Amino acid sequence: MLSVGFTQSDSLPSATTPAAAEVLPTIPEVSDKTDYVLRPSDTLQVRVFQEEDITREVSISQEYTISLPLIGTINLRDKSVRQAEEMIRQLYDRDFYVNPQVTLTVLRYAERTVNVIGQVNSPGAIPFPIEKGLTLLEAITRAGGFTRIANQKDVRITRTDDKGVSKTYSVNAIRLIDARSSNLWSLQVGDVVFVPESNF
Repeated sequence: MLSVGFTQSDSLPSATTPAAAEVLPTIPEVSDKTDYVLRPSDTLQVRVFQEEDITREVSISQEYTISLPLIGTINLRDKSVRQAEEMIRQLYDRDFYVNPQVTLTVLRYAERTVNVIGQVNSPGAIPFPIEKGLTLLEAITRAGGFTRIANQKDVRITRTDDKGVSKTYSVNAIRLIDARSSNLWSLQVGDVVFVPESNF
């Protein structure tokens, strides 16, 4: 477990030194839905102007792929709506149409949540806003806040990457509440936040 956002006096279990601490990445707000990065289970509508027989509604697979007429399977991993739209346009332009006008619309977004469990008043799945990030304290607030026996100095965030590798971070939430940390601790979709019980 990586312990971060602490001082040595916090006495966190399995704590690393501050120099070895790993900082969770910050997720920027998305001001334009065309900048939304596509995810598996998103449902898309792909239209080519004046080519209605090409219009399709498709769901992104767990491998980040979709299949479209004429151009076949396309990998959309790490692609925003705008980037995917341009890539599809180029594929149709290369072999099938002259300067096609492609429009890609997200009809339904994949479920986006983080789970907050342990010593909070309303544990469970917390919706993750589509157009902006979600911080640790925001997620805990939406889960009803800390219970009176919560250990706020050792809030744990477990994150699993695309390869299935999980890491657990320990965060001193009291520092965040007291605004003694400049890091807002941005969460990612699928994170699990565990608030343990305090040892009185």
